[in-house]
Amino acid sequence: MNIRLKELSKLGYTDNVARSLALGIISKNCKHSTKEEVLTILTDILQCPDKYKENEIWSKLAEHFSPTIIGKQFTVYNLLDEPLSFKTYGSKFIESIAKQQMELAMRLPVTIAGALMPDAHAGYGLPIGGVLAVENAVIPYAVGVDIGCRMSLTVFDAKADYLKRYSHQIKEALKEYTHFGMEGGLPFVQDHEILDRNEFQLTPLLKKLQGKAVRQLGTSGGGNHFVEFGEIELMGGNILNLPAGNYLALLSHSGSRGLGAEIARHYSQVARDICRLPREAQHFAWLGLDTEAGQEYWMSMSLAGDFAQACHERIHINLSKALGLKVIANVNNHHNFAWQEEIAPNRYAIVHRKGATPAGKGVAGFIPGSMATAGYLVCGKGEMQSLNSASHGAGRAMSRQKAKEQFTQSALKKLLSQNGVTLIGGSVEEMPLAYKDIDRVMPAQEALVEIHGRFMPRIVRMNRE
Repeated sequence: MNIRLKELSKLGYTDNVARSLALGIISKNCKHSTKEEVLTILTDILQCPDKYKENEIWSKLAEHFSPTIIGKQFTVYNLLDEPLSFKTYGSKFIESIAKQQMELAMRLPVTIAGALMPDAHAGYGLPIGGVLAVENAVIPYAVGVDIGCRMSLTVFDAKADYLKRYSHQIKEALKEYTHFGMEGGLPFVQDHEILDRNEFQLTPLLKKLQGKAVRQLGTSGGGNHFVEFGEIELMGGNILNLPAGNYLALLSHSGSRGLGAEIARHYSQVARDICRLPREAQHFAWLGLDTEAGQEYWMSMSLAGDFAQACHERIHINLSKALGLKVIANVNNHHNFAWQEEIAPNRYAIVHRKGATPAGKGVAGFIPGSMATAGYLVCGKGEMQSLNSASHGAGRAMSRQKAKEQFTQSALKKLLSQNGVTLIGGSVEEMPLAYKDIDRVMPAQEALVEIHGRFMPRIVRMNRE
């Protein structure tokens, strides 16, 4: 029998101590048990640890979890027998597992409505591209780990030919004024009013995380996060109120860094402790907004979203100053977040968008493709069936692991060269062919957004995995 760390994490064993205890007990005492038997016990310990406190084999693991629920009330919930109906956009582009995950979300007793965007693909709990409206509650895992991850587009008072004339200066600025990955930070001090926010003093977790926020301000994560210069063609009558034409633009994609990740991990566990769901739905554990824990998470989530925005602001300020560029417009929109919104006349709900862009009527947004394909400046149409949402990108066509197995670095370089793109850093995991075709995804959401501009990446900075 072989139980992996990933399986333990999916059960709800999210901290290293619990996983180590569980694996040690299993290797020593469960050689003659089936995997199903052990997983059943491990799940039961999470839900009823006191039942095992006197058990000769499992007592230490039970004691580890007991303090997390002492003094707390928890409720066991059942799922609806059938999922509520939801609208799917671009169904032919969406894998079946993402649809199944959405159907499971639509069986939660707090669910009111939902929608699936055309870039949707499998995630943990709610699929990436899933939009879920619930009653007076917030689901940490339906928000996601990278809270407030966002796109930020800055348009400069410079024509697109700036890219060719000053390509060397742009590359040097990207190397000097951006930082990617989990460790380290920028070599010079970053300042922003976000660091002085009172919320950092209101919970022990946020107090602990303030120092990390200081170190990571103005930096980007790994994976598909990027900072890139390119050219944007704006259409007449665009939402930026700029004359039609071609402009130099800067686009960034990143989130709330370690601050958001720690908040997500902490409150996901709190939710599992007090909201007990069937095993297949544990990731959907929620916090009532009429509870102290729910209010704590909402405050912390909002702070993380603002921190993500602050990181983008610093990135754009640093680069525009370094290159002597004048900003004439900016658009930023976030995903991996929850909003209180009116989803029908006089009907309010908490709307989770995990990898989905807000697209209320007249709301500006940006939907990227890949580092070698177009991205689009859009204006929301306020479609109620989509819960005022649109896709947050093209969406992955294959997993990162599959991309690593299928593509080579030389193939990536060749493709980028053919498309006139220079890449600094990056890896084959972000191969453009690993993504869906953005120009097939956009027509699938014509009812959701109107295109006001087309952006093409030219000089891209990413983390080297």
